[in-house]
Amino acid sequence: MRIVRFGFALAVLSLAACSPVQEVTLENGLKVLVKEDHRAPVVVSQIWYKVGASDEPDGQTGIAHVLEHMMFKGTARYPAGAFSRIIAENGGRENAFTGADYTAYFQQLEKSRLPVAFELEADRMQNLLLDDKEFAKEVRVVMEERRLRTDDQPEALAFEKFMATAFTTHSYKNPIIGWMRDLEALTIDDVRAWYRRWYVPNNATLVVVGDVNPREVIALAREHFGKIPSRPVERTRIPPEPAQTEMRRSTLKAPAQVPNLVLGFHVPVYTANGDNAEAYALQVLSGVLDGGQSARFERELVRNQEIAASIGSGYNAATKNPTLFIISATPARAHTVKELEAAIRAQLKRVQDEPVAESELERVKAQVAAGNVFQRDSIFYQAMQMGTLETVGLDWRMLNRYVDSIQAVTAAQVQAVAKKYLTESNLTVTVLEPQPGSTRPRPARPAGGAHVH
Repeated sequence: MRIVRFGFALAVLSLAACSPVQEVTLENGLKVLVKEDHRAPVVVSQIWYKVGASDEPDGQTGIAHVLEHMMFKGTARYPAGAFSRIIAENGGRENAFTGADYTAYFQQLEKSRLPVAFELEADRMQNLLLDDKEFAKEVRVVMEERRLRTDDQPEALAFEKFMATAFTTHSYKNPIIGWMRDLEALTIDDVRAWYRRWYVPNNATLVVVGDVNPREVIALAREHFGKIPSRPVERTRIPPEPAQTEMRRSTLKAPAQVPNLVLGFHVPVYTANGDNAEAYALQVLSGVLDGGQSARFERELVRNQEIAASIGSGYNAATKNPTLFIISATPARAHTVKELEAAIRAQLKRVQDEPVAESELERVKAQVAAGNVFQRDSIFYQAMQMGTLETVGLDWRMLNRYVDSIQAVTAAQVQAVAKKYLTESNLTVTVLEPQPGSTRPRPARPAGGAHVH
């Protein structure tokens, strides 16, 4: 009976996910995507700017995130605090997030309130005040955020060191929140220049999902955003990361209660015009290793061998540039990091040497596909998926092909990507070695590494 229910729900959500998307580009270059979802009288509006932490030059890390904070500090028409107050008065919620490849802002409202969100968002796209005193306060807020979320959190510091070790050239080596020395040196003129350079309609995508009429939404977008002038956007070429030829190791000694281990391998991501079979196979591989209680890491290393207290893998194929297949783990009390690393690498060798059994493969593919489809049950995450794909240079239509692409992955493809990418010469390892001292309680961290305002 449970299988029937699951299959029925998956079918219903697949139909919802495949509802038509209306796409139009305004005369000033702003792309607008509108998707109908009439299950509730609500709407999500998101504006995505094609700029993130990876676009920051050396010496200005963190500037994308600082500007995200400053976007709530007012215009001549709507002073500091007014944006959030007006959205709340209209029964909505709003927030923002910064990633390596994007900066995005959103509102979720009752459907008739969409014009409120458009009016406010269009105003701050072109009329942000960027007051010196507000900047001085807000950059201190970001510095404290860094202290709380990174400097006082040993696992976060270890991950920061891991990224800086795995990437030697590409700007993915820098933290999204920025290095403290750069935040301390940042000026209001730097932020003003960043705003003028990137915050233009031809560098943005407006995504709307909910109980709406697409023609009305597009007309409303023209009314509020259509008159904002476009400007040329000069993108700086980001040097590609050279191929890794030997294993890299780094160690962080910091006050901590338990050790931590991070392993990562350079892997490809989705491309707009290429063959994405490897990216889909890597997603299935991640599910084989870390797809719930029945996955290999949990079953073998946590329950059977009791060598890991916790372990997980992560891989995000929707990025502008090649990324990392990451495994993070904490050893069980009676075991060392060295023993845990050996056990993890034994599991990786197994998947390289032995094709995944067909029954296991089918179970994992069903989990991976269902996870993606159920995420689309939320209008927010429908918009999130479309906005992400468009902003990193892909196509929202990939969502309609996702389930079929995952189902097409074979055991041979999973074994092939494991052999090709999970190699010692392509491996970076970072170890957190606990030292005596106190640490603050770990705060909640936003999903995906984004820093939410």
